[in-house]
Amino acid sequence: MRAAVGTVRPVAAHSHHHVRTHDGIDWSSRLNALRQADELDADARRVVARRIVRPLPDHPTVLDVGCGAGGMAVALVEALSARGGGTVVLVDATPELLDAATTAARTAAAYEGDTAKAAVKVRPVLADLVTERPVDLAGPVQLVWASNVVHHLPDQRAAVAGLVEAIAPGGWLALAEGGLEGKFLPWDLGVGEPGLQDRLAAARAHWFALMRENTEGSVRMPGGWNTVLAELGMLDVTAFSFLVDHPAPAKQAVRDWAVERLRWHHEVAGHLLHPDDRRTTRRLLDPQDPAYLGLRDDVFLLMASTVHLGRRP
Repeated sequence: MRAAVGTVRPVAAHSHHHVRTHDGIDWSSRLNALRQADELDADARRVVARRIVRPLPDHPTVLDVGCGAGGMAVALVEALSARGGGTVVLVDATPELLDAATTAARTAAAYEGDTAKAAVKVRPVLADLVTERPVDLAGPVQLVWASNVVHHLPDQRAAVAGLVEAIAPGGWLALAEGGLEGKFLPWDLGVGEPGLQDRLAAARAHWFALMRENTEGSVRMPGGWNTVLAELGMLDVTAFSFLVDHPAPAKQAVRDWAVERLRWHHEVAGHLLHPDDRRTTRRLLDPQDPAYLGLRDDVFLLMASTVHLGRRP
């Protein structure tokens, strides 16, 4: 989910081979998990999309950087359709994700259920934000949306500066970074030691710190996101958070997401857990085990994400 070229190539023509980005993650293998999360976040993202496009001029161009599987792209297309149309430029470094996002966004853009809906153009760009300047890919734009992408880039402050550079005067940056770690397990699962969720979160945080350290050219942040936006000359710097809340007993899609989420935790940070917790995790991931997460009624999803906003003078 990071951002090849200002020239737009037909998305279907990309050669699909598994590529690891600067963070060492094979994002194409994460496509299914990203789609699952998009489905569960959809309602919350619609509200966010309407909120961030509200101050924009007519027929704006919106840049969705690190578009992933396209969940926010769909929400942005719907929000722009409802206010007369515009253009959504999708940027990602992983061809499989860009394909998925483009298909989802174009499907949403072609929605004709209401004749009042205006067309929204969707333009995909395969690009790596470490080597490409966003302003060359799409700029100047009226809004940049970047969700959980900057923290995967070596120099986060420089990456934000590049996003700001792509914004037209008076335009907005919406940077979704941080919030509250998602919870999905009850404190006591009845198997293993209670408090597994907290230990998983600690292991994942440790893994994340190592991922940042091991990213080539990694530069530490000088402080919080609002500080960086202010230093880069942005005005009206503020933030808001949104909640994704699917309480137990949850629909099967939430359980499937939880299984995938736990599997991801186990893959990247399982080696940092106590052997007893690793055993418990394997039980929760085993469809033949009575403790299998995918069949439990006490699985839920509760997560808060923070969006940092700033306006370019």
